[in-house]
Amino acid sequence: MKGYTVEEIAKVIRGKFLQKTDTPLIEHLTLDSRKLSYTDQSIFFAIKGSRRDGHQFINELYEKGLHNFVVSDEIPALPNANVIKVKDTVTALQLLAAHRRKQFKNLPDGSQVPVIGITGSNGKTIVKEWLNQLLSPDYNIVRSPKSYNSQIGVPLSVWQMEDFHNLAIFEAGISQPDEMDRLAKVIQPTIGIFTNIGKAHSEGFLNIRQKVNEKLRLFAHTDIIIFCRDYLDINECISSFRGQMKKSDVDFEGFKTFSWSRESADADVLVKSIVKNSSLTKIILEQKEETFEFTIPLIDDASIENAINCWMLMRYLQIDTETIKQRISDLHSVAMRLEMNDAINNCSLINDSYNSDLNSLSIALDFLMQQKQHAVKTVILSDILQSGMNDVKLYNDVNDLLLSKGINRMFAIGNAISKQAPLFSKNEKLEARFFSSTENFLESFSNDWFHNETILLKGARSFEFERIGKRLEQKAHETILEIDLNALTHNLSVYQSLLKPTVKTMVMVKAFSYGSGSFEIANALQFHKIDYLAVAYADEGVELRKAGITMPTMVMNPEQKSFESIIHFHLEPELYSLRLLKQFIQAAAGEREKYPDGFPVHLELETGMNRLGFGNEDLDEVLQLFSENNFLKVKSVFTHLAASEDPSLDEYTHNQIHRFSMMNEKITKHLGYPVMRHALNSAGIVRFPEAHFDMVRLGIGLYGFDATNNLSNRLRNVSTLKTTISQIKKIKAGETIGYGRMGIANNDMMIATVGIGYADGLNRSLSRGAGKMLVKGNFSSIVGNICMDMTMIDITHISDAEEGDEVIVFGNELPVQQVAQWANTIPYEVISTISRRVKRVYFQE
Repeated sequence: MKGYTVEEIAKVIRGKFLQKTDTPLIEHLTLDSRKLSYTDQSIFFAIKGSRRDGHQFINELYEKGLHNFVVSDEIPALPNANVIKVKDTVTALQLLAAHRRKQFKNLPDGSQVPVIGITGSNGKTIVKEWLNQLLSPDYNIVRSPKSYNSQIGVPLSVWQMEDFHNLAIFEAGISQPDEMDRLAKVIQPTIGIFTNIGKAHSEGFLNIRQKVNEKLRLFAHTDIIIFCRDYLDINECISSFRGQMKKSDVDFEGFKTFSWSRESADADVLVKSIVKNSSLTKIILEQKEETFEFTIPLIDDASIENAINCWMLMRYLQIDTETIKQRISDLHSVAMRLEMNDAINNCSLINDSYNSDLNSLSIALDFLMQQKQHAVKTVILSDILQSGMNDVKLYNDVNDLLLSKGINRMFAIGNAISKQAPLFSKNEKLEARFFSSTENFLESFSNDWFHNETILLKGARSFEFERIGKRLEQKAHETILEIDLNALTHNLSVYQSLLKPTVKTMVMVKAFSYGSGSFEIANALQFHKIDYLAVAYADEGVELRKAGITMPTMVMNPEQKSFESIIHFHLEPELYSLRLLKQFIQAAAGEREKYPDGFPVHLELETGMNRLGFGNEDLDEVLQLFSENNFLKVKSVFTHLAASEDPSLDEYTHNQIHRFSMMNEKITKHLGYPVMRHALNSAGIVRFPEAHFDMVRLGIGLYGFDATNNLSNRLRNVSTLKTTISQIKKIKAGETIGYGRMGIANNDMMIATVGIGYADGLNRSLSRGAGKMLVKGNFSSIVGNICMDMTMIDITHISDAEEGDEVIVFGNELPVQQVAQWANTIPYEVISTISRRVKRVYFQE
């Protein structure tokens, strides 16, 4: 389908031109100034969020070459730009996508384009991806990228529809009433799948029934709804929903249902048998006295439910039952995340080696471009399979995408992409090498090909790129710390939702980002436009600068010997004593020409922590020194609260805040220019909203720990420390385990030796049964003393444990708070003492 002219867009979204120039064809919609690909063919929708307003990024986009905008506010004139004003930009986006959807009512043969809408509490993305896998041989499919199921994700998904697509699969998610009607108008599904119902995202609803009824509005005009009758709320709501629709909509013709159940004889399909073994599940279904049997290579209950929903859809589409059986037996778990690891020769590796299509490539490239630790960006890319596009058009689009993202090198693997080598040669900025197969690449492979670069590994599953990943990954200790970047940014949003839009956020990345890895975390924070970072020492800040982190960074413990580095790398020191202030004045005096607006510094005030900071008695001399040395510019004044998390000490905290306000008033009055104020840490942000001032400091809360217990149900765990079982031993009663013979077997027992010890940061106070780990969902007590590199745990009660099994030290199922309690310490210490030899793996959905 051809693109839209800006005149057509203005008409569809009911907007008016604030200014108008030439009329390009618009083929791409963009909402994020950080993810711009095709400037000439894109239009930007300036969407207002709770803290970010898209209008503030218009100038940045204009300077990058994008000249087409949809806005809801008046903006200054831009030469040679098209600017369309609407009442609400989200509504405008949905109107445009709905209009595009209407262009795909029928196929060339006159039959209707099947559009599958999927909703439910869980399983939406898995079912969508599995259906794509199962139906690809028969259809050219367009589907939601990743989990694009929100008010803005759905229209972006539907916008992808092209003439060559003959089936669409879109998922829809909601978090409050009245949202689904808007998504239904965009998707306009002909087939509905209601996966299940649960407590996820229930906060905005009175009860489960209200949430089910809201989700059902997606299917008001579908031909059929596929669902499981065992969810009684869904089953009963569907019956009442029919009646409601007949009363409220004269055009409602009713919809059919195609249901399955483990129990109800009223279902169209009955589950007769589910038999699991170690790695497979055999499922037998019955429909109208006809029996169907198939096997899936997964054994968890969620996968079984998702597979049956997929079988039901394929059955409804009248796909041959033997074909269904064969394809469903090849189902594989869906890779829901991008992983980043250390790689050979000081490289970073982003592993997305299980699927490859144009949309997921664009998403992976955006993640690649977030990484600033290396200047060179490299992509290892396989053929893109079953795209529905001819190869020349497909790989021309790939080439344009690589060019727009500034990719430096490409290793292309596969016959189809290799045949387009002349096309890629036109891109003078891209160094490209071509290989006919993964085997051909590995035969030629040399470690010397890769040095100091970030590598994206992006391939279709059939190319087995995991073999390439093993060659590229740096050999590491089998103990790993997984960092969930989605959870981290979610927690950031939770805390920012407590702030007024004018309040800035400083994030603490000291102590190796509480053990999570400094530049990787800083990269994510820089991408999400955090206002400030704070590090403990100058060398941490220097490391960030060398890794491409450019955002303002405060050094909390500057030393005289580090002043040269602080000045050279544009870091901002915290000054807390007259001695330190005078030393820095002396060091910075010779560099004043480099900072015409003044060298930025931060002043810590002592209000009751009694650790560091200027006291009230120091202020006259401090202010005199600033008067005499006006090449210094105070960016902020701040204090530390001693007990912001403790309600019993609130009187002391309020006194600290009062002292801080009085001292700050004196400083600001003397300086004669505005200075940012900040006093609150993570707990303080929650408990003292009146003291948010101009900025807050977010630390441990970012990682999911809430000392106040007021936000615990809203925060997500960020870090998971895991290891593996190295060996399993039978121990007879009376024998001892470990150094000092401190572990004694009172009865015959089985122990597992796992690959983590105190050199990895495992606290020795967890020895001798004080601490536990998780094996196959079961707690296993630590036996004897923790060793430097190993620990022994009791697995007598876990009969199916095997060598090589995963062991959780802490994570979602075993919170750090529990481990800290066992160790008689605090979560800060548990996570910040994880050794750097423990491999960090970063992932993002």
